[in-house]
Amino acid sequence: MTIIQLEYLLAVANCGSFSVAAQQCFVTQPSLSMQIKALEEELGVILLDRTKKPVIATEAGDVVIRNAREALRSYNYVRESVNELKGEITGTLRLGVIPTIAPYLLHRFIPPFIAKYPRVDIEIHEMETAPICEGLAHDALDAALLSSGTTPDGIMEYELFSDRFHAYVSTSSDLYERTNVRVEDIDMRRLILLTQGHCLRDQILEICQAHKAAHARYNFECGSMETVLRMVDCTNSMTIVPEMATAFVPEEKRAQVKPLAKGALSRKVALAVRRTYVKHSIITALREAVLDCNRK
Repeated sequence: MTIIQLEYLLAVANCGSFSVAAQQCFVTQPSLSMQIKALEEELGVILLDRTKKPVIATEAGDVVIRNAREALRSYNYVRESVNELKGEITGTLRLGVIPTIAPYLLHRFIPPFIAKYPRVDIEIHEMETAPICEGLAHDALDAALLSSGTTPDGIMEYELFSDRFHAYVSTSSDLYERTNVRVEDIDMRRLILLTQGHCLRDQILEICQAHKAAHARYNFECGSMETVLRMVDCTNSMTIVPEMATAFVPEEKRAQVKPLAKGALSRKVALAVRRTYVKHSIITALREAVLDCNRK
């Protein structure tokens, strides 16, 4: 049994596919398959049910995979501990970021982070909250940037900063002439939201909970904040956006951005990691990089 075999097994378990796992591990599929087959022969059990699509673990496979995750965490912790003793920040950082943060924050801290820590390789995955939590739990991600309070037990959050909510209204809306918008003035029938799966949608519905029995007039599936804004522009409607997104509203449309009357309406941007994470030095460096860019 080797570390490589365990890594390949976990890759297939996470991906549900031998071919995708091989791509992520930068090996050919036959090589990956051969290593897993050798592990199965050594243990005398079948670990993966190859007849299923996606590939799933057998009962024996679940046991081995659970222990393999713990073994790899311990293995990686040895390297991390030695690097910390030597004062080195090096390794791979697999970072998940939710879509309502990624386009507004990544470009601000990633370039200086790369320049300061050239020996850290960063893999960035833009994902919704649920798959991010699954990735953290199954060791497919090292850390994530998301909205605080949206993760399950077993994941630890470090709050970074507050991100206030603003209304974005159509020029034909009755709210356009307002200097600010009260929550009680929001008409749910004219409120355009992101599709289910985005935590921002849930947070907005919670803010408007007194009205959430009313159905939105514009019911369409949209995973992009930019598309939501364009829909508001061409309809008599509105949406609610985080403050970090307002900086990207064109100057000629800035009058459509209205602060919400209650200043406490905001989300907390957080850095999330597993409670058993081992890449302490890299995570600390990442946290400082995000905080530094937000101070500017």
